[in-house]
Amino acid sequence: MSQVNSFGSKDTLAVGSTEYQVFRVDRVPGYEKLPFSLKVLLENLLRTEDGANVTRSQIEALGSWVPTAEPDTEIQFTPARVVMQDFTGVPCIVDLATMREAVAALGGDPKKINPLAPAEMVIDHSVIADLFGTENAFERNVEIEYERNGERYQFLRWGQTAFDDFKVVPPGTGIVHQVNIEYLARVTMTREVDGVLQAYPDTCVGTDSHTTMVNGLGVLGWGVGGIEAEAAMLGQPVSMLIPKVVGFKLAGTIPTGVTATDVVLTITQMLRKHGVVGKFVEFYGAGVAAVPLANRATIGNMSPEFGSTAAMFPIDDVTLDYLRLTGRSEEQVALVEAYAKLQTLWHDADSEPVFSEYLELDLGTVVPSIAGPKRPQDRVELSRAKTQFELDLGAYAETSHSEMDAALEGTFPASDPVGFTSQDEETAHRQAGNGHTSPSPSHASKPSEVTLHNGDHFTLDHGAVAIAAITSCTNTSNPSVMLAAGLLARNASKKGLKSKPWVKTTLAPGSKVVTDYYEKAGLNGYLEDLGFYLVGYGCTTCIGNSGPLEEEISKAVQDNDLAVTAVLSGNRNFEGRINPDVKMNYLASPPLVIAYALAGSMNFDFEVDSLGKDTEGNDVFLKDIWPDAAEVQATIDSSIDTEMFTHEYAGVFDGDERWRSLPTPTGSTFEWDENSTYVRKPPYFDGMTMETTPVSDIVGARVLAKLADSVTTDHISPAGNIKADSPAGKYLDEHGIDRKDYNSYGSRRGNHEVMIRGTFANIRLRNQLLDGVEGGYTRDFTKPDAPQSFIYDASQNYQAAGTPLVIFAGKEYGSGSSRDWAAKGTSLLGVKAVITESFERIHRSNLIGMGVVPLQFPAGESWASLGLDGTEIVSISGLEALNSGTTPKTVHVTAAPSEHSPAGKPTVEFDAVVRIDTPGEADYYRNGGILQYVLRSLV
Repeated sequence: MSQVNSFGSKDTLAVGSTEYQVFRVDRVPGYEKLPFSLKVLLENLLRTEDGANVTRSQIEALGSWVPTAEPDTEIQFTPARVVMQDFTGVPCIVDLATMREAVAALGGDPKKINPLAPAEMVIDHSVIADLFGTENAFERNVEIEYERNGERYQFLRWGQTAFDDFKVVPPGTGIVHQVNIEYLARVTMTREVDGVLQAYPDTCVGTDSHTTMVNGLGVLGWGVGGIEAEAAMLGQPVSMLIPKVVGFKLAGTIPTGVTATDVVLTITQMLRKHGVVGKFVEFYGAGVAAVPLANRATIGNMSPEFGSTAAMFPIDDVTLDYLRLTGRSEEQVALVEAYAKLQTLWHDADSEPVFSEYLELDLGTVVPSIAGPKRPQDRVELSRAKTQFELDLGAYAETSHSEMDAALEGTFPASDPVGFTSQDEETAHRQAGNGHTSPSPSHASKPSEVTLHNGDHFTLDHGAVAIAAITSCTNTSNPSVMLAAGLLARNASKKGLKSKPWVKTTLAPGSKVVTDYYEKAGLNGYLEDLGFYLVGYGCTTCIGNSGPLEEEISKAVQDNDLAVTAVLSGNRNFEGRINPDVKMNYLASPPLVIAYALAGSMNFDFEVDSLGKDTEGNDVFLKDIWPDAAEVQATIDSSIDTEMFTHEYAGVFDGDERWRSLPTPTGSTFEWDENSTYVRKPPYFDGMTMETTPVSDIVGARVLAKLADSVTTDHISPAGNIKADSPAGKYLDEHGIDRKDYNSYGSRRGNHEVMIRGTFANIRLRNQLLDGVEGGYTRDFTKPDAPQSFIYDASQNYQAAGTPLVIFAGKEYGSGSSRDWAAKGTSLLGVKAVITESFERIHRSNLIGMGVVPLQFPAGESWASLGLDGTEIVSISGLEALNSGTTPKTVHVTAAPSEHSPAGKPTVEFDAVVRIDTPGEADYYRNGGILQYVLRSLV
């Protein structure tokens, strides 16, 4: 489509000796009152206006934005680039490879399937911390990573050569979000379009929910499912509603002893409580200038944890200084400054934009905090951590032996149900720790004697810190918390303190620059002295790649049903995610991770409990070793320089000898290996024709799962361990894979056979069709007595019988990672509709992208309040209206009793809200999914 210039916005910007074509936002009436993020969207529409997808009326709607109005105007946003990590990136490239064949089969040119926007992938999710606490841990973990993932890496090397504008950052380099802010992000993009050099805001979508980290640099971007990322790569705009924007005013300065992590956990709790799902958050006010770029990135990173689409900081001198520090060219820095000032994207503390809603935080009120035991928004003040732990322990420590037997069979002991019955109950439960209720319940202590193979002997009990991991993009990109951890390690080591022998201590920085500045500051030796040896450059523990606990510890935990804990400097602590032996997970700043490794238990009060004795026999407390803020800053100033960044990123796409010597297939289409258990051709396009199949109503469906609140995409599609007796484990056994080589679900996302079997297979999932059972089980209503069965096995029986399936769920369904397999697996299990109280943004759109309709119970109603028990036969009428080109606001659901229902159960009828929110989403659904839509439009 040709560019239309309705507002005469096309202009020229000269920077140095170079001229750029630009599209000026100040030509649109109303631009001056728009928040920063909406000005970025406005420029995007001006530049892509074609009179068809992007129209004058969309641009006018943005100019005359009403901050308080409910979003109802659809716009088409075209991101400048796509950024991926390997877990979600491998299935993306698998799909693109499959689409090439499908295009050829439909008579088109396979080369049409090619990224039209720059696409960059960082391989960071595959390294597992198998080895730790030794000098060769990094080297060995990388070796094992290549042994496990060679097939996947060969496939990605093929993709790098077969597709234009697709680059791969090889393993052992860094975490995608840190590489994005330190190297990939441009802040202002340039690209030649029809022979003219254009300059425009850097925007991106990423296949990882924490893509929002780049918001700290003033780059608008957010996480999407791999499905949407593929469409964006192929030039499809992202369909969205003009969002509400929440203004978050920052004032004051961070007090001594408080870290950026504490600030981010406080903001996460505030915004989750306020409610920002589907909204943009934007930070403003005089306090912004005082927030270092690393802290901005830390805050932006946690956007999915508070639920917003993006969490933006504007561009200012702090942005430019960071670009210079990280080795961006002076020409690029000059362009960013000139472009931001021309487009009124430069931060002006005196002019206050208009926002939809307002919040404010005085940074001076923030106190040291952790979050847990199962959600990032469950903030606990450090001074109350011991009390709160004792209260929370009740949900994890009082389990029976029969449940333990189930655990050893692979379902794992009962803990909190997934989500409480209501948000209020959850709040009441948590506030119990703030001194409002009766004293803490007593939990049967189960001290267990353990002797390690090296002779260490100790007693293990509930609350023991089994894992202390400095890991994950949120904090490892932030020198203030990383150097605070290094200095705390130095202070502890000099006093003769050691980590407790039962703690698995790991250090996984987000880029090699961290190792460089640790070395320059002389802190590596002290970290290693406490067991924090480098284990890899990657997500490790935060994505579930913590690696196994030592055998003797794992056995004691399982034999005695101990509720042991993990403390990590990550952003995700969902149930069942970190390690199968660990029930309670806590987020904390890097220095606190080390403090907990020294303490050895969550049942510890840093104000009164001693961390150990110094060399002279005196008690040492946390306050004695906590580094001074001025020293942390002085260390930052003296140990980090531009040369580190330019050196480490000089050959960022080249990789090491292992990467370069991988045998790489060639050709424009991929030669699938029938025997591969990692990369297989998926069935999405089998039998596809150019004509769409009309949408039909859903008749005679059964309920596959009935779930409570806060079911995350980790519950729907786990990333971590594959259990031996699960359908996925059995599949790998049948294909000759040894148990030690199962790897993780995340690493096998290129194989749909493993992933379908892993859908709803999380060890902590509670399907309430069954009583008190955890794991991937359901009732199989194809059988007369509806016995307990694996969800996968039941699904196969339903599909053989031609029976469609539905899911019932509660609030915040699909929160957490932007995991496209949570939608792909749901679709491939034969689920046609998911009916919930509310959805998280990315998962809702992913379901539509896979041809599954998202529906909501009427406002204020739930499956419980309507009396639905999951034994019903469900029919949904009114969907066929989509065939006429309109999207119905509601459809009629009839849930009639079946032969498995209690006697006298009445038929339940209600109108469900259709959550197909935009015309673009309706097109995807009519086509059976987003990829089918794109394929047809390309051919």
